[in-house]
Order: sequence, then C-alpha cells, then structure tokens
Amino acid sequence: MTDTITELEAAAFRRLLEHLGSRTDVQNIDLMTMAGFCRNCLADWYREAAAERGMQMDKDTARERIYGEPFAAWKARHQPEATAEQLAAFAQAQKKHG
Repeated sequence: MTDTITELEAAAFRRLLEHLGSRTDVQNIDLMTMAGFCRNCLADWYREAAAERGMQMDKDTARERIYGEPFAAWKARHQPEATAEQLAAFAQAQKKHG
C-alpha cells in the first residue's frame, strides 16, 4: 500500500509541475500572494527532500527540475518585473501569514 501511495503522490506532483509549466502567465509573486508558496518553494522542498535522503543537490539543479529548464532562462522569458499592485498585494499577504 505504501508504494501505491508514493506512486499516487508522485503522479500528482508531476501533474502539478506540468500544470505550472503550462501556466507561465501565473507569476511566482501571485502564487505567493494567493497560496503562500511558489515554484521556488517547490524547488526548495525538492532539494530538502533530496538532502533528507542523503543526496546532494544545489539550488539551480532543483529549480531546473521544477521549471523544466534553467531558472535564468525561464525567468528571462516568463517573469516580468513585479508591478506595484503585485508588490502591494504580496506585502499585505505577508502581514496575514506573518
């Protein structure tokens, strides 16, 4: 049963990555504001899970797994500067979660 649960969780994770990959219009700052996590958080969690299993993984490698390409390339194509409205919403959300 444990193997099946792990397989289901892995499938859901792959689906999440696929979905986020298809929604490059959704900015990380918007994810952080609305959901309290973003693609970078997923990369950090992925790297932490690797470390818990004795695997060395750097931040760039983890981000490439989550973004499907090097982060710098993804950022250059899909991540414009945050707007004043996005920054204000993010600051307000941080107050709620702090």
